[in-house]
Amino acid sequence: MKRLLIANRGEIARRIIRTAHAMGIETVAVFSEPDAGALHVREATSAYALGGTASADSYLRVDRLLDAAVATNADAVHPGYGFLSENAGFAQAVIDAGLTWVGPPPSAIRALGSKSAAKALAVAQGVPCLPGYFGDDQREATFETEALRVGFPLMVKAVAGGGGRGMRLVHEAAQLLPALRSARSEALAGFANGDLLIERALLRPRHVEVQVFADAQGHCVHLGERDCSVQRRHQKIVEETPSPAVSPGLREQLGRCAVALAQGAGYVGAGTVEFLLEGEEFFLMEMNTRLQVEHPVTEAITGLDLVAWQLRIARGEPLPLAQEQIRFHGHAIEVRLCAEDEHYTPHTGRVRHFSEPPREAGLRFDHALETGSEITPHYDAMLGKLIVHAPTRREAIDRLAHALDQTRLLGLPTNRAFLAACLRHPVFHEGGALIPFLAEEGDTVRAMLVPPPDAVLAGVLAATYGAQSPAAALPCPFARPLRWQHGEQVLDLALHEQGQGAVNLTVGDRSVQARVTPGRVVIDGVTWPVVAVPLVAGRWQAQAGAHTIELLDLSHAPRERAGGASAARELRAPFNGKLVAVHVAPGARIAKGEPLLVIESMKLEHTLAAPRDVAVDTVSVATGQQVAPGQLLVTFAA
Repeated sequence: MKRLLIANRGEIARRIIRTAHAMGIETVAVFSEPDAGALHVREATSAYALGGTASADSYLRVDRLLDAAVATNADAVHPGYGFLSENAGFAQAVIDAGLTWVGPPPSAIRALGSKSAAKALAVAQGVPCLPGYFGDDQREATFETEALRVGFPLMVKAVAGGGGRGMRLVHEAAQLLPALRSARSEALAGFANGDLLIERALLRPRHVEVQVFADAQGHCVHLGERDCSVQRRHQKIVEETPSPAVSPGLREQLGRCAVALAQGAGYVGAGTVEFLLEGEEFFLMEMNTRLQVEHPVTEAITGLDLVAWQLRIARGEPLPLAQEQIRFHGHAIEVRLCAEDEHYTPHTGRVRHFSEPPREAGLRFDHALETGSEITPHYDAMLGKLIVHAPTRREAIDRLAHALDQTRLLGLPTNRAFLAACLRHPVFHEGGALIPFLAEEGDTVRAMLVPPPDAVLAGVLAATYGAQSPAAALPCPFARPLRWQHGEQVLDLALHEQGQGAVNLTVGDRSVQARVTPGRVVIDGVTWPVVAVPLVAGRWQAQAGAHTIELLDLSHAPRERAGGASAARELRAPFNGKLVAVHVAPGARIAKGEPLLVIESMKLEHTLAAPRDVAVDTVSVATGQQVAPGQLLVTFAA
């Protein structure tokens, strides 16, 4: 293996490049049109333009990827994760082209890549599975009959793919058909395969997975478990190892079952066997036939490079270690930094300021970010991963939360502060987070995000002066009126410049002494490190200390702004995306909570529902149309 083509993008491409170069292997990056200037393109030995904008026109084009391998004289292909990493047809095409495939055999991908096939194989290997229906008959009537046999609550799942797409929880029979249709639509869009299965739902389990590795000589080992229970929209955002709920004896059972499933499929390479855990009982969910997003936590506690293991196994080498030689040290936690707000709504935009936390032992930040990066709706919302390895779980939690506080990422909403609040939540801190954690505690986590008043004032001052400071201004006898909105709060301020960077603020009945310098605001003797960036139309985003603050400058707006009534009659797009369904027409009467439209963005479908009982006046968009944030979609009658 001399030249490795990486059929992926972003932080995973950078991750693979790092190990390949350390092993003396040249790399080839591929890129779509939006990614032409991306970091992974600049860091690879060479790069090849796939063209296209959306995934379907670039990273999912098998023909263009093979053309890239031929054009660049690559002799091997690593798929990363996502995209074509679990596509048996792509794996076979790479092998047929005479290239080395860094992944499991196509036969194993077929056997395990389908949740239905994996469960059938698991039963044969003695691996516990939940009762369900995994058959080929995909008629709705069949699912209705089988659902009554399985019992409610149950989970509808896409047979192909992963990442939480095509999953719906169904509590009663009346919800089944809408859930089947919605899950099938999302699965077809995400995986070009609309087949589904149903299985009994566990309402309060943990999500625990086991990393396995197998070589072509027939050896297979496991590298311990990861607890991935903190999720939203069935997608993981916090992963840790070891699980706070897994004893040494249970770890041995989980590992034995995971290895049995892999060997039963003739597996070679890296894979992850995922289980639902309730008490000491566990049940197979699926097996992911690829490297996982969360593989760094396993690397941290084992001291191993899993990408290097993949490359060595692809070259035909045996596993570097036997099971009894694998050791686990300390505790590791990873969080997924995503372009989304605290309500899990994805967002797009430009990164206007980015700086990493200070580098220190045990801290790792895998990302593909820089100031000026454009976050588009065409790919996943994940921006990067922060990982901490420490001697104990509590040390890992504290250090990771602090690293998130020190990360600055401004220009669009992110879940940076939300992740830190999750880590500090007492339920997670004590090891009690189950899969429903965010459904049950999400409002409590969001309440932890409210910034203190002085953090907001620091953000206001940083935005008021931008990159300047009032240090050179002469003392002025007149107060300067300011009005800024933060959330639902409007702040009326009187600012009096004193010279040399000093200002007095009057906020209601309070008088505040402040000093403003670039990157720092001192308020009544307390220093706030602060950065503020302009967005659009008087909107600013600031970070004061660990707090992210969204601000709107109303200083030059009429005190009583018109438009409140009309705004209540409008539904506007909350983010970029493609309209995949329009459920209403002019004149329709819709009850509160009923679906109006469905927007697909960042690989997920998002339903926009009626905010109250409404009568539809106009519909300004059509199915298949791309929409931008703030675009008018529907108006309601007065």
